[in-house]
Amino acid sequence: MGSYIPAVEQETKQMLAAVGCETTQQLFSHIPQEMIIKELKLPSGMSEMEVLRRLTEMMEKNKVFRSIFRGAGAYDHYIPAIVTSVTSKEEFVTAYTPYQAEISQGVLQNIFEYQTMICQLTGMEASNASVYDGATAAAEALAMCADRRRKKALVSAAIKPDVMRVIETYCHGSGMEVAVIAEAEGRTDMEALASMLDDGVACVYLEQPNFYGLLEDCQKAEQLVHQTKAKLILGVNPISLGILKTPGECGADIAVGEGQPLGMPLSFGGPYMGFMTCKSDMMRKLPGRIVGETADAEGKRAYVLTLQAREQHIRREKASSNVCSNQALCAMTAAVYMAAMGPEGIRQAALQSASKAAYLAKELSKIGYTRVHQGEFFNEFVTAAPSGAKKALDALADKGILGGLPLDDNKILWCTTEKNTKADMDRVVAILKEVG
Repeated sequence: MGSYIPAVEQETKQMLAAVGCETTQQLFSHIPQEMIIKELKLPSGMSEMEVLRRLTEMMEKNKVFRSIFRGAGAYDHYIPAIVTSVTSKEEFVTAYTPYQAEISQGVLQNIFEYQTMICQLTGMEASNASVYDGATAAAEALAMCADRRRKKALVSAAIKPDVMRVIETYCHGSGMEVAVIAEAEGRTDMEALASMLDDGVACVYLEQPNFYGLLEDCQKAEQLVHQTKAKLILGVNPISLGILKTPGECGADIAVGEGQPLGMPLSFGGPYMGFMTCKSDMMRKLPGRIVGETADAEGKRAYVLTLQAREQHIRREKASSNVCSNQALCAMTAAVYMAAMGPEGIRQAALQSASKAAYLAKELSKIGYTRVHQGEFFNEFVTAAPSGAKKALDALADKGILGGLPLDDNKILWCTTEKNTKADMDRVVAILKEVG
């Protein structure tokens, strides 16, 4: 890649110095050394077949888990074969976000279909063409709400940590103040929220379900937030909307989330896709692209990019967002997945995810892995780890099972989806019972 980077050596040194580094290697020093391949050490003159064989041997160091019980923002859902079959067609894989938009009617149509379905799923009235990931969507939603009088955002302490970090980074750059609403027993403290609301608050951000898998009291939050004329933003798991109330039904002004569960594999880091929807009165503040339907000169149906005047590549000095592209292929993947699954398919995926989590939580409690938080949850929950989180998760990993996410030395965040079988869950319990 070095030959493709248009920076001379002196410019590279200046950029490294600006972030407090002396070398490029130091820039990536947070990566464990055992994961870094400093050189391949391939003998000269090897054939292509021999090189491929050697690289394959190196790849075998990666551990592939047969069974996954970890979520925390990335979920191992079943992806129907038709999703990959459709989205892997050359005409879709090679199509980028349209700059000469109206020539690309096929691309525009699939974005329009995505927007329509994501609005139906969330119960909202308008959607953009997607953004880079769920954390970006949350941060962009906060920026949508700021104005000259209201420059404070209230964010629940019970949201995903990575989303919180992206929000803080965005708001640091824009000058928007972020205040954290305390949590009480794993949920947003509504009394704390009520005490923090004033005329300077632009918006409140909650997640439903939250990071711990628990269901928030969104109706109560909506009443409190709208009394001060602030905006309510909900970050949602799209699969959960198969059985939970939609953000629209909860009275949210903006709904955002990570679109990965909608047909995208875990992918060892990406790419993912953030969805953004809102009520119609906020449509002009949506960042990025919006595709609309119209009629051409002959009266035939046609698709166009709309509201381009508010995009920052046209009005940079007045822009509230730096997003001018979209995750086109990922958005189409989500559209194909939603079309293939249909409302009942998504409902079944949600029901199975939730019911299996309830079963696993019950079985784990029998061996001392009791739930840390009480009350309703979707497909994730936190338990104590009597023998320590590391010991428990290492025992599962030795058997080819990726256990839950360790929150500290003694707590584990578990997750189930429709892919986890009863036999898988019983095996987890049996292994942990041996660990003690």
